[in-house]
Amino acid sequence: MAGRERGLDDAARAAWLSYVAGNTQDEIAAKLGVSRQKAQRLISQAQSAGLIRVRIDHPISNCLSIAQDLTDRYGLRFCNVVPSDPASGSSVLGVADATADAIEHWLSREEPVVLALGTGRTLKAAVQQLPQIDCPQHRIVSLTGNIAPSGATAFYNVLFSLGERVNATTFPLPMPVVANSAEECAALREQPMIRRALDLVIEADVAFVGVGQMSEDAPLYMDGFITAEDLDLNRRHGAVGEIIGWVFDAEGRVLTEGSNARVAAAPLRFADEALVIGTAMGASKVPGVRAAIKGGILNGLITDEVTGRMLLK
Repeated sequence: MAGRERGLDDAARAAWLSYVAGNTQDEIAAKLGVSRQKAQRLISQAQSAGLIRVRIDHPISNCLSIAQDLTDRYGLRFCNVVPSDPASGSSVLGVADATADAIEHWLSREEPVVLALGTGRTLKAAVQQLPQIDCPQHRIVSLTGNIAPSGATAFYNVLFSLGERVNATTFPLPMPVVANSAEECAALREQPMIRRALDLVIEADVAFVGVGQMSEDAPLYMDGFITAEDLDLNRRHGAVGEIIGWVFDAEGRVLTEGSNARVAAAPLRFADEALVIGTAMGASKVPGVRAAIKGGILNGLITDEVTGRMLLK
């Protein structure tokens, strides 16, 4: 462990000399007493370890225009649109970084806040971008169960990953994402530990949630939380999107049929005054994002410019 920490110290020092002090690799090598190749490897190590965070301070006018149009069209309280890379197949590129910045902004506040977190690929990628933050005045609560069907921690759960980077009190929901039955779900909700976490959700000042699609590659289905039969039933009842396990139709109405009877998560409209920010990008997400905003499930959005244009059509 000591050797690994020393290696990261050296990598961080090399990165600082490069990106902050503006040294060349030859200058870094001389100052650290290593070869030029070693200096280059140290900088690469710093990048791989997530020690280097790049911020572009110049606002891109096209993204600002799309964000303003989305705000005006949908009555959003918050909207951030990031550039798109036409050649990238990533479903989180840029949006995860912007989400990390937004989370860091809230956790950097001096006054105590309650931050609620959903789950998903984008949020998990965002948490991995966060620096170490000391904020014991804040409370962070999970909006959904943290247990996978196998009994293990759900892979795209973000609360435990966040706990490794943020010094704040965290409140998980130690129950399945989707229970085996409606009766089991109701019984779990009455457990004192779970009840306390759900009560805290109601106090949330801000929430960050991923938005899942209801196509054949729906995250709920691909990650094993619902069956193919569940997915088919949801879609036959008009499902177009999903947030923290709850499935809803094109008007943003939570379905009363299908898998929703077994969802072990906080209600979608958990706090009237909370800022609820959805993070999503890609054509497959558009129906769900539009429906969630239309139905009042979301009042904030982080997306990319291509998705933003689709939402405006």
